[in-house]
Amino acid sequence: MDERLVAVVAYDGVELLDIACVTSCLDIANRIGASPPYRAMLLTLGRRSITCDSGIQLQADEALERFNEPFDTLMVSGGLGHEEAASDPRLVGHVRRLAALARRVSSACTGATVLAEAGLLTGRRATTHWMYADKLAESYPDVQVDADPIYIRDGQVATSGGVTSALDLTLSFIEEDHGEALARGVAMGTVAYLQRPGGQSQMSMFVATRLSGDLLVRRLRDHIVSHLNSDLSTPVLARFAGVSERHLSRLFLTHVEQTPAQYVRGVRTEAAAHLVMSTELPLGAVARQCGFGSTESLRQAFLDRYGVPPSKYRRAPA
Repeated sequence: MDERLVAVVAYDGVELLDIACVTSCLDIANRIGASPPYRAMLLTLGRRSITCDSGIQLQADEALERFNEPFDTLMVSGGLGHEEAASDPRLVGHVRRLAALARRVSSACTGATVLAEAGLLTGRRATTHWMYADKLAESYPDVQVDADPIYIRDGQVATSGGVTSALDLTLSFIEEDHGEALARGVAMGTVAYLQRPGGQSQMSMFVATRLSGDLLVRRLRDHIVSHLNSDLSTPVLARFAGVSERHLSRLFLTHVEQTPAQYVRGVRTEAAAHLVMSTELPLGAVARQCGFGSTESLRQAFLDRYGVPPSKYRRAPA
């Protein structure tokens, strides 16, 4: 094999990051020694230049309809134009045709809509940007949509969640193709978090509560995140907020759909997961920094949330 050809399908209204997360990772992989190297090609109908969501214009490398050779990976990009793209029978038909020529098929973000329309997700588990997951599930009931993971691999077909999740999926491809060391080098080059397991939630605890319009809940969220190794029991949080424990619980159940204790444990576990994967800190130190009373408490939290202990989570390839 002289090269690994990656065909990236794009259209008007595509998200530039959905393309760049893939192509930049592949370029860095080549620069640090991927062998065989990757070659990324941008495909559009008629080889037309396309306008991204941001207004940036991109010139295609090849016409989608003229591309007709076996290749390594098909990647369908997402973006605000995904529904219009999925309603174009020519584009969808050529995506279906190319899928039969590719070793693996994938989508970034809302590109999953195009794969679904092409029948490539039928009977499969798939993800997409969390904001569009309900619509995907409603439009394609034969697809097992899971809005939570950052990416899902079901056989030869892989789908990634919102926008930069395409970077995580591409890193997993690079590791599969060239090994962990090279994938780690790419992650360092992109200053990325290697490696978020595919099952990690798109909606991080650290940002989800920002969606709440309740100022007190947001204030408590900020306090929790910045004081993970402090006493964050419900009585202490209630005193900090100046409300009763009962009212505090009611606020969290209303705005976060969790009790204060459940929320604190989730944030601590997510923070610990980040430290486990991005540092070489001993697990005991991770437990202390994140407010777990012991490594056993940390272990149990990982088992409950991720299904594996922290030691195995740290070694997990993706």
